[in-house]
Amino acid sequence: MFYQRRGFALCFSKHHHFESILTMAKKKEVNLFGSHVSGQSTWPLSRPAHALTTDQVIEELEADALNGLTISVAEQRLQDYGKNDIGGTECVSPLKIIVAQIANAMALVLIMAMAVSFGVKAWIEGSVVAAVIMLNVVVGFFQEYSAEKTMDSLRSLSSPTANVVRDGNAAAIPSPDIVVGDLVELKTGDTVPADIRIIEAVNFETDEALLTGESLPVRKDEKATFDDATGPGDRLNVAYSSSTVTKGRAKGIVFAIGTCTEIGAIANALRKKDPKIRQVKRKDDGSARPIRYLEAYTLTFTDALGRFLGVNSGTALQKKLSRLAVLLFFIAVLFAIVVLGANRFDTREEVVIYAVATGLSMIPASLVVVLTITMAAGIKRMVQRSVIVRNLRSLETLGAVTDICSDKTGTLTQGKMVAKRAWVPAMGTYTVDTLLEPFNPTAGEIYFDSRQPYQAELKRDVAEQITAVQLSQLLSNSKAALTDYLRVASLASLATVTQKDDVWRARGDPTEIAIQVFASRFGCNRLKFTNGQNPEWTQVAEFPFDSDVKRMSVVFKNERISELSVFTKGAVEGVIGTCVDCCEDDSHDTVAMTDEFRQEIMKNTEALAGMGLRVLAFASKRYDGRLEKSDEAGRNAVESDLTFRGLIGLYDPPRAESAPAVRSCHEAGIAVHMLTGDHPETAKAIAMEVGILPTRMELVRRDVADAMVMTASKFDALTDDQVDDLPVLPLVIARCAPNTKVRMIEALHRRGKFCAMTGDGANDSPSLRRADVGIAMGQAGSDVAKDASDVVLADDNFASIVAAIEEGRRIFDNIQTFVLHVLAENIAQAGILLIGLAFKDARGLSVFPLSPVEIVWIVMITSGMPDMGLGFERAVPDIMSRPPQNLKTGIFDMEFLAEMVVYGVWIAALCLASFCLVLYGFGDSNLGEDCNEYLGDGCDTVFRARATTFACLTWFVLFLAWEMVDRRRFFRMQPGSKKYFTQWMHDLWRNNFLFWAIVTGFLTMFPVLYIPVLNTAVFKHTGISWEWGIVFFAAALFFAGVEAWKFAKRLFFRRMLRRDVGASAAWKDQDIEHRAFVQYISFSASSEEKQNKDKVERNVNDYEGTGSPGVRMTG
Repeated sequence: MFYQRRGFALCFSKHHHFESILTMAKKKEVNLFGSHVSGQSTWPLSRPAHALTTDQVIEELEADALNGLTISVAEQRLQDYGKNDIGGTECVSPLKIIVAQIANAMALVLIMAMAVSFGVKAWIEGSVVAAVIMLNVVVGFFQEYSAEKTMDSLRSLSSPTANVVRDGNAAAIPSPDIVVGDLVELKTGDTVPADIRIIEAVNFETDEALLTGESLPVRKDEKATFDDATGPGDRLNVAYSSSTVTKGRAKGIVFAIGTCTEIGAIANALRKKDPKIRQVKRKDDGSARPIRYLEAYTLTFTDALGRFLGVNSGTALQKKLSRLAVLLFFIAVLFAIVVLGANRFDTREEVVIYAVATGLSMIPASLVVVLTITMAAGIKRMVQRSVIVRNLRSLETLGAVTDICSDKTGTLTQGKMVAKRAWVPAMGTYTVDTLLEPFNPTAGEIYFDSRQPYQAELKRDVAEQITAVQLSQLLSNSKAALTDYLRVASLASLATVTQKDDVWRARGDPTEIAIQVFASRFGCNRLKFTNGQNPEWTQVAEFPFDSDVKRMSVVFKNERISELSVFTKGAVEGVIGTCVDCCEDDSHDTVAMTDEFRQEIMKNTEALAGMGLRVLAFASKRYDGRLEKSDEAGRNAVESDLTFRGLIGLYDPPRAESAPAVRSCHEAGIAVHMLTGDHPETAKAIAMEVGILPTRMELVRRDVADAMVMTASKFDALTDDQVDDLPVLPLVIARCAPNTKVRMIEALHRRGKFCAMTGDGANDSPSLRRADVGIAMGQAGSDVAKDASDVVLADDNFASIVAAIEEGRRIFDNIQTFVLHVLAENIAQAGILLIGLAFKDARGLSVFPLSPVEIVWIVMITSGMPDMGLGFERAVPDIMSRPPQNLKTGIFDMEFLAEMVVYGVWIAALCLASFCLVLYGFGDSNLGEDCNEYLGDGCDTVFRARATTFACLTWFVLFLAWEMVDRRRFFRMQPGSKKYFTQWMHDLWRNNFLFWAIVTGFLTMFPVLYIPVLNTAVFKHTGISWEWGIVFFAAALFFAGVEAWKFAKRLFFRRMLRRDVGASAAWKDQDIEHRAFVQYISFSASSEEKQNKDKVERNVNDYEGTGSPGVRMTG
């Protein structure tokens, strides 16, 4: 039956009494709209969840401990109870964006200019500024709103996920979509998505320091129940929202979400405090001196002022540009004073307005908004390339990465493992020949060879000695050794492999899936042993994989003989160290393991690893002690005195895009390091396959070769000084531990490197935080790793890291380009306006080359949209063929500063020359009187000269935006193109936004030049005719001057390249290994070297036309 109350539909089972229905409905109403009751459910229970048994919780929440909720029920509960969100994350507010557009430093400068204009009764100028403010607010609002929506969607993409079971299928869903009654699966590294009543736990521990302050992990017990009044820290059957799983795995039923969780109640309390108000420092007795109040108020005010100006909020680059804007504001005030001083501090209307306009010319009004839009567009492009940015700072730093430390499995490789070889000591070697269907245990054939792997490898040319055997024959010949081996493979792997509708599906870790598929080929599927009404084996305990010991174990009970057995798998070194015996023949009899046999195991391990296989060892034993599921058995006792069962070799093929991505890194001056838990030989084979190591290792110096590939134990044994003395930091570290990654980052930092580190496990969080750019895996990564990262890879693909770096460089280039355009324009306007003060009329007052409205028009209308267009510019072709960026200089490098001055001075000189040419060259040299205010007698020449200057400056500003597309050359942006005379047209059309922004800038110039009254009364100029000849000639000179500067730059960089690189200037034509490892490889003086030397001149000429802004004058 249903009880309807305030739109909420509550469904109850038939056995509930009417009184309880009414009581629970009342409780629900109080809980939903009243205060939170600790331990109570969002869907009110008869008692707090920790006081009920698991069966009672399941029954009252109408949950399902096996198949979870149905999708329809989950959707209904999500609609009824809302999102699992504790609040605090504000949605995009249009009103706040509008207020932010008005209440900022740039807008206030314009408002002040408007107020001054109206104050001196300059109604026209004031109205124009007001219109510009309105236009700027409207355009800024829509652009900012779009950017905020992009950021909002990004936050949802990077939010934690939860593993739930619905309709019997496991799925990862965003944590906010969790509902009451959901069946949630938790494992090490997960963040608990809601308050959960645990129903099944295996060595399950959580870190609750965020909630209780307890520094040690808390071990959970699903069978326990507690009194209603038990405090949160003592509820051992509950996993709390936002706590992290430090050990083991568990399943549980969600009973509280959002603000009804324990952490939600704390969040509500904290939200009442305003973090923007500085707290008064008080004594122990609560009192405070008056100076402390003044200090708090002062800091609160300065913080608010800093946020308003943007100098203490945002990313490093945003803060730097905000400080630049503040500096330019003071320069603008200084220039305004200069204008007033040049006119003897005359307070006439036109002088005051010109002073204000001169100040406005130095304010980069579009700077911050264009930066925001560029970053938002970059984030959107990154999402399209499977890269989710969690920290905006990383957008500015990705382009500076010099070293990438990457995991192997699933990142450089496909993460779809297949068991290719298995060695059973008493039997021989089994080989699987298929890679096409990794989940199908019936696909392909199995080959058997009685030799050991290292013997077969030595005689791999004798193919006839390996005979194909039918699966049925293998099964019939299976004896004790193979049976024991397969039992470990089956039961020590938590993955499941099932067939549904003729389709094989797998669930679990890729490594364990591959092992489970192999066991299933022999009819030893895990579900066969553990499922059903009377399973043969039941799990008693589990010791999850530990990166320190590099193994995992499970304890099962054989129900038929009531005997416990331990099954262990892991890295070879981690397993054989716990083994004391082995089977020499096909029986259950064991013999003591000798040193000779251990050496034999290692030979076979190296043979399998040399084939690029990931090698794991199996072991097992009977466990004679008593062990119940809830016992805290010592791991050492369980994982000791084991019997070695064999090896398995798993092949994880490299991704097709990994090798090209590594090659791109080498071309971009980025070193790639592979830090993996695999065997050294396996790691070395894969590293050579993808290009991290040179294939011609025999040419590498011995000391360098030893340093290139190391084990974690060897690397960790070195002191910091010894690491620093290495000729090269390891490119491959095998058997890597979490602490090794941290030491690697520290070693890179000591060498001045800027590094990115990948990680997926909870224990990777220290290295992710220590790295300059922490990169977490989106699919295989734990919530803890994602939370510690700056970037998340949605596809766990190494190529996506390279894509992110490329996008980071593109964003850096675009920011540098539009800032250069803005500042060069500011310098040009300042030069025109200040030098223009020298033109005096008959009364000794300055005659302005540009009117105040013209200045505002160019600053706000003409250049605003092209600046935004430059933020959307595509990457230059060779963006990944130049060294990483230098973060110390940032965007303000020597080349930038030189170009800013050169372009600004050149534009100012041409505009002033045009003004003088119309006024003195072809005019009557009459400056008239009051020509700054109206078109009077004798002012026609001044108005025509002013119109010519306005037209020239408009064209130059627009043309300069196009010149910024390629900072090396304009008419030949693609040196390799065969469209010698038309390629530049295609290049300009690529960026449609910029193209139409510039075209619009050209078109809007003509109405303000020729519409009567608007031209003379507002803009203080008149239409021109023959003066267009001067404009066209000045435009030609502008292009000639800019291209001459670019040609001089190319000559300069060509000489720098010859001086610094010498014969290696043929870098682009060299072999990739020569490029990446030339300092370590001893190449002979071959014809190849001679050819490279002959290519120097041609290659330098190609290089100087690449259009790359990344080669700097600083070298």
